[in-house]
Amino acid sequence: MANYNEVQQAVRGEKFKLWFAWITGNVIMFVVAGATQDIAVVSVITQVLLVVVFVPLTVALFRMTGALNRKADAARREVLGE
Repeated sequence: MANYNEVQQAVRGEKFKLWFAWITGNVIMFVVAGATQDIAVVSVITQVLLVVVFVPLTVALFRMTGALNRKADAARREVLGE
């Protein structure tokens, strides 16, 4: 198995990708919601979609981050012999 440093770097890189994608997606959703705020029906639809999509993506982000933390912790325990 890879040593702890390699696993930690991989986990850090994956976390960065996850958080960057989440932030970018939210920015895009808010830009679309802002651009459609003057169109009555479309504005309501985009705002509902913003909330409906935001919550599951946030839950998935934290679950994936937690899984990566557990993976890094398991690698640390293996290296330290705990």
